Amino acid sequence: MKTIFLTILIGAFTMITAQSLDESRIVKVFSQFDPSISIRIVFNAGAQYDPVGKEGLSYLTAQMISDGASKVNTRSEILEKLFPLAASFSMNTSREVSVFCGRVHKDNFKPYYELFIQQILSPAFNEDDFKRIKQNTLNYLTTTLKYSSDEELGKAALYNFIYAGTPYSNPIQGTEAGIKSISIEDVKAFYAKYYNRSNFVLGIGGGYEKELISVLWNDLEKLSDGNLAAAPKISAKEITGRELVIVDKGAAATAISIGFPINIVRGQKDWYALAIANSWLGEHRNSSSHLYQVIREIRGLNYGDYSYIEHYPNGGSLNKPPVNVPRRQHIFEIWIRPVPNETAHFALRAALRELKLLIDNGLTQEQFAATRDFLKKYILHYAPTTNMRLGYALDDKFYGLNESHLARYRKALETLTLSDVNSAIKGYLQYDKLKIAVITGNGESLLKQICEEQESPISYSSAKNQEVLNEDKFISIFPLGIKIDNAKILTLDKLF
Repeated sequence: MKTIFLTILIGAFTMITAQSLDESRIVKVFSQFDPSISIRIVFNAGAQYDPVGKEGLSYLTAQMISDGASKVNTRSEILEKLFPLAASFSMNTSREVSVFCGRVHKDNFKPYYELFIQQILSPAFNEDDFKRIKQNTLNYLTTTLKYSSDEELGKAALYNFIYAGTPYSNPIQGTEAGIKSISIEDVKAFYAKYYNRSNFVLGIGGGYEKELISVLWNDLEKLSDGNLAAAPKISAKEITGRELVIVDKGAAATAISIGFPINIVRGQKDWYALAIANSWLGEHRNSSSHLYQVIREIRGLNYGDYSYIEHYPNGGSLNKPPVNVPRRQHIFEIWIRPVPNETAHFALRAALRELKLLIDNGLTQEQFAATRDFLKKYILHYAPTTNMRLGYALDDKFYGLNESHLARYRKALETLTLSDVNSAIKGYLQYDKLKIAVITGNGESLLKQICEEQESPISYSSAKNQEVLNEDKFISIFPLGIKIDNAKILTLDKLF
């Protein structure tokens, strides 16, 4: 008897030859020292494919596959069988793709894989699971998103503001009306159309044997016939100035999100140059970044202040960039975590002032060198596991990179110059055309303050040095240039 992998092959199906595999759709990250096996199956079945009026269909379908019964096992039976294997599987739906992930010790692979592949090939789509998952999704949209996380609500409102009328606009989970309109038959139809044998990329990592690739591919060939999904056009409406939307919800604090589309993706030289500038300005969860120092560290207004050049979902629970949430277009975003309502106007001014200063002046040689040296070490922590390296490798496939993104990043940090970085800042960042989404509890008052350019002085409960107080005077009168015609107030019932 050779190995556990050969036992999978016996009697289960006829093994296809290596020549039958489409290597262009297989991503492998082998590690002989990793005792686990990771699987990631990426379907072109993200939220951008939701039909108009049924926003959330892609999310519900993926949830039904990963969190519902199969035709072989009920949901309770699946959980019971997974428990002794010390394993689970999960899914993530993003704008472009839906990804199904599994990881298990290779000694437990055979019983684990049987459960995993049954979910993909034979979802039961039963009514009880559908009602449960549909209600959970509605609860998220109507309660959790709107009342439990102003940070996530602010980012969702910003994307909706920037991409209104496009397939990038609504939350991944859909809209309240869209979810309510979806039937179990809609889910079955979406699965039949998008979960087909031409519409996926297979990823495998860890200490697997090469025979396993044919096993996985052969099973996925059992999916229905179909075509590679054509991605819809994404064309955000041109931003003509500084535009503001305020969502007034009676909150005790104010969350601010600022952004605009940027036409650059990883793999391009300028992306890595812009990444250095962004890291200096607002590296996620990094206390040495500039925005964090200005707003949080020196003035103590909130928990954190960050900026991004790529989509960064679930930022409240992550310390490093997520994988398998790729996009054909990203936005540059500044995220100001909630500040007291009375300091919202000041905090907005402080953030936009720093953005303008960065665009006008660029980085200094000292700032560039310190940030570059920091990133040389920091990005080594982006993919510490085989599973994460597999995620990055699949993203490389999405972006059409022959050399990995992380390898390019490391090389770029050795060759990029201050001039390269400052040129990227001038080329891709902007101050005059951007959108701002604010979640607050004093909407009318804040709108008046902003559009009338009222002074926004600030006071502290502890002493500040004179340098900070002098800078506060400049911040408190910094012109935002937002006209009343470019500003509006919404209530929660008008969102999603």
